[in-house]
Amino acid sequence: MPAPATAGFPTERTPLPADAGHGAKTGFWALTLGSVGMVYGDIGTSPLYALKESLHAAAGGGHAPTRDMIFGVVSLILWALILIVTLKYVLLVMRADNKGEGGTPSLVALAQRALGHAGGPVIVLGMVGVALFYGDAIITPAISVLSAVEGLKLVTPAFEPYVLPLSLAILIGLFAVQSHGTARVATFFGPITAFWFVVMALGGLGHLADDLSILAAFNPAYGMSFLLNHGTAGLLALGAVFLAVTGAEALYADMGHFGRSPIRAAWFGLILPALALNYLGQGAMLLAHPERIENPFFLLYPSWALLPMVLLATVATVIASQAVITGTFSITQQAMQLGLLPRMRVQRTSETEKGQIYIPRVNWWLLVAVVFLVVLFKSSSALAAAYGIAVTGDMVITAVLLFVVAWKAWRWSPVLAVAVIAPFLLIELVFLSANALKLLHGGWVPLTIGAALVTAMWTWRRGSALVAAEIHRRRVPLSDFERMAEAGSLLRAPGTALFLTGSPGDTPGALMHNVKHNHVLHARNVILHVVTDDMPRVPEGERVAVKPLSDVFTCVTVRFGFMELPDLPRALAGAGFDAGNLSYFLTRRVLVPSPETGMPVWQDRLYIAMARAATDASRYFRIPVDRAVEIGARIDI
Repeated sequence: MPAPATAGFPTERTPLPADAGHGAKTGFWALTLGSVGMVYGDIGTSPLYALKESLHAAAGGGHAPTRDMIFGVVSLILWALILIVTLKYVLLVMRADNKGEGGTPSLVALAQRALGHAGGPVIVLGMVGVALFYGDAIITPAISVLSAVEGLKLVTPAFEPYVLPLSLAILIGLFAVQSHGTARVATFFGPITAFWFVVMALGGLGHLADDLSILAAFNPAYGMSFLLNHGTAGLLALGAVFLAVTGAEALYADMGHFGRSPIRAAWFGLILPALALNYLGQGAMLLAHPERIENPFFLLYPSWALLPMVLLATVATVIASQAVITGTFSITQQAMQLGLLPRMRVQRTSETEKGQIYIPRVNWWLLVAVVFLVVLFKSSSALAAAYGIAVTGDMVITAVLLFVVAWKAWRWSPVLAVAVIAPFLLIELVFLSANALKLLHGGWVPLTIGAALVTAMWTWRRGSALVAAEIHRRRVPLSDFERMAEAGSLLRAPGTALFLTGSPGDTPGALMHNVKHNHVLHARNVILHVVTDDMPRVPEGERVAVKPLSDVFTCVTVRFGFMELPDLPRALAGAGFDAGNLSYFLTRRVLVPSPETGMPVWQDRLYIAMARAATDASRYFRIPVDRAVEIGARIDI
């Protein structure tokens, strides 16, 4: 199997501006509107449950919240939006771009490069961050759709028995259509979500007059006083307050799709004002009518508007879930390219949009996990306890990595880096501690998912390194084989044979076995090495490098970015090869567990199971099946 260019995550080259290339293809305001739908869907559905769950945690089940609770929780939510989303992500984290791309892999790449490839702990942090993202991706569709459909109970209690089955039907339908892609409907995501934010703002604005004193919640003293005077209940409420900022990581992760400036413009021009008005409106209404704590979001609207609002909320949550699912496909693709996960079949769902992909195995596993959570927890309130840990953990990791980047890559002094980033890290550690109190009430779910995925990624990374080392130990240097082959009397078959290898200086196993068993050497032999590069996408002019060794042997290196779908025939055709007359020789490895190869036997068996489930190289690299020849080799691991 072709090996990644680096031992872990890709490394940074000279960064381009985060907006490079976006304005030339799509207008600024079109990108801004698009970011509203694809970036802010998750955080835009938080008002459905964030304030409600925070006050439930503060007051205890069945009790009406007091005035100081309402002021305190609203103040905490507003300042969480200001400090974590606005200051940390919108203004600071989005400065850290790798060729315009954001997200955990890009941040790890920058940090690893800044440490001179000595960043082992950085790689582990990146693996944990990716694993926690999966936990978030499983919980987001479940809690978002459930919270929207639960609004039907306010229309009439007769709908209550149908909330769970209707939620499941929506989720199953959402995952079932993923294979068709989102290119056709994505153009509607921005306008629909923008309308959702406007309606939220109007709903909150309409209730500010219920008690204008709620505007005092902008004073952070109310939030601090609430935490100091409510003990454990205050910490539990703080854990729920964090639900208001879930989705903040999407601002950074989707930077490559829309650019830094459009995302910032959407936040300051629409998203933040709409969220603030809605939370303030809910708070003002509860000050006047504390009995409406059952569902303050939907009760902002008159009874005649309840059903339309439930339908609009359902559409908004589906859009938010779609963005998370698409993000999961993208993260999985990057993890495969970086050697953290086995190869899986990836399908393009758009001929023009590079980010539109579909991974069937990931899609169906996500659906199974989401359905399991909905059936297990049955309500958005029960699921809220499971939500915060994955998001807070991911944000803590981002803060640590950002410190490394600021200190080593941006050349900030350690004192300045600590002064700027430590306050954010401290706040998020407090949120993480608050969410840890919910460990036995659902918080174990994302931690279990994350632990399982980190174990799988570490096993795949370690096992692949052991396999590569064993293959290298067995192989003959290519220069020696070349001399022996050309000096011998082997039959020459017409045409060109390509032999994939992870180590271009060694003779590929498939080449050795072909000569050994068939006693034949092709007229032209290409030693093909595929590299996962340190940039998101490789320019076409730099993709293929050809190094002739002799009239018979040629070394070819094909480079793909860590966000690209590898397509070997297309890359070779672009470099002048006659793709229709090439024969690809691949090695199919038979792995056997061994207690003497560096991993425990249980880990050997896990690696072997993952390897067997992996998509074969011919499909992964888009090699035509009728032009691929596979030769087996046994390897003890």
